[in-house]
Amino acid sequence: MEKKKHLSLRLDDETRRRLKYVSQYEGRSINGQVMHLINRCISDFEREHGPIELPEE
Repeated sequence: MEKKKHLSLRLDDETRRRLKYVSQYEGRSINGQVMHLINRCISDFEREHGPIELPEE
């Protein structure tokens, strides 16, 4: 099982409240919304530049 890593993110209150609004509108938690946006960013990048080749750890 893959262990998930923790990422801390600092947001000003207005941005956090707006993100919460969008998250609730789309039926996600704030964490779920952030993950959705990160995955969409990666997908868009790979669509334009090709798959990201990660070295073995």
